[in-house]
Amino acid sequence: MSGPNPSGNPNSPAANVAPAAANPSGGVAYSAPARKARRLPTPRVWPLRDYDVYAFLGGNALVIVAMWIRHGNLHELATPAGIVTAIGEIAALYGTYLVLIQLVLMSRSPWLDQVFGQDRLVAAHRWVGFSAIWLLVAHFVFTTVGYGMADGSGPISETFNLLTSYPYVLWSGVGLVLFIIVGITSVRAVRSRASYETWYMIHLYAYLAIALSFLHQLVVGIDFAADPVARIYWIALYVMAIATLLVFRFGHPITISWRHRLRVANVVSEGPDVVSIYLTGRDLDRLPVRAGQWFRLRFITSYGWWRGHPFSISAAPNGRYLRFTVKNLGDYTRLLQGIRVGTSVFVEGPYGVFTGASRTKARVLLIAGGIGITPLRALLEELPAARGNLSLVYRASNENEVVFRNELDELASLRGATVHYLVGRRGSHEMPSDPLDPKALRKIVPDLRDRDIYVCGPAGMMERVLSGLHWLRIPESQIHYERFTF
Repeated sequence: MSGPNPSGNPNSPAANVAPAAANPSGGVAYSAPARKARRLPTPRVWPLRDYDVYAFLGGNALVIVAMWIRHGNLHELATPAGIVTAIGEIAALYGTYLVLIQLVLMSRSPWLDQVFGQDRLVAAHRWVGFSAIWLLVAHFVFTTVGYGMADGSGPISETFNLLTSYPYVLWSGVGLVLFIIVGITSVRAVRSRASYETWYMIHLYAYLAIALSFLHQLVVGIDFAADPVARIYWIALYVMAIATLLVFRFGHPITISWRHRLRVANVVSEGPDVVSIYLTGRDLDRLPVRAGQWFRLRFITSYGWWRGHPFSISAAPNGRYLRFTVKNLGDYTRLLQGIRVGTSVFVEGPYGVFTGASRTKARVLLIAGGIGITPLRALLEELPAARGNLSLVYRASNENEVVFRNELDELASLRGATVHYLVGRRGSHEMPSDPLDPKALRKIVPDLRDRDIYVCGPAGMMERVLSGLHWLRIPESQIHYERFTF
């Protein structure tokens, strides 16, 4: 937005200023008002639907079992040992297939992000990952028992024989152990006790496990041993999965980071333990991004180059800078409170479907809790809406947790929006009940059913609000949210 800044606040949404380097005295300096940026590009819309993905995956699943049948493996079902071995073989095929699907889910490809969104991808990642591990464990157990039944030996002696006689089996055994370790660290009870960095480093062993499993399948896999067509088919699946991972997980972020050369331009305090980090770079007016989206940022410092954390942009894209607002939560975010101006930043993204592209109604309600205001503040600025059609409900335990109050008030005035601040500790004298329960929310915003509703905040708050919206029978298509969990 251009024009005068009536509030006198240098961080004001009406102040059309670009952040600059810190001034000699150590304060934050701002450049003179810049000309209005040209219309910014939006992220590409891929011509893909969820049923296209399901059809592709289901078709390949049928091809896999059809090839197993074509190889004459049905004759194994004639004996008890053969039945057990056949179960192990099919478990191996589908376990490997799910591992390849995991590679694609780990790729952070924009077309999957667009079709399913972060929440559904995280759920799919967990379901596919645990299913793959169980199938691979089943392969080991059933194949070992089946071979032992055929040889007249027990499972323990058969396991020892397989591991010591065939190096490729030993490789797959090591890979299976690595998969199990990754799976254990993904269990909620374990994951909640580990830092993101620890969880991430352990998950890197999944790549080694996949490589070892591929070598095992390449040498002794039932679909590889005697059928060149099946061999080509499986190698093609591996190539497609790995190519997707390399292009979107590594190639795209490297390209974006090199093209735009992002650096820290300003670090501005927004309140106790909360700072806004402004990034500038080259040709930001060519970076396709929407309000509500997020990036994974790696600050190139001795302590940050290997840590990628997700942060939403907290101001609408303007082609001159990106703003991220970070609260000190006691982990890596504490170090970012004092990040130096000039620090280079490696970026991945933008990601997310928490944008105006998913909107279905003219009226919009934004519901924020604590630092969850960051993407909603950007949406409040960017979403097209007639005066009176935008409302924001902002929940905070105390005044210190309210971020951007001046900006929000000014945006509300400029855009004809309504902001409701619900400040106070739940159960206290001034707020005895939950101000976001369904009845209270409907009292604040009576026309809930006629609005798109965007929700962002702490996990507990989001669960309560979403549960309340479902109780009010708000259509699922009108409810938008994304969780940032690992």
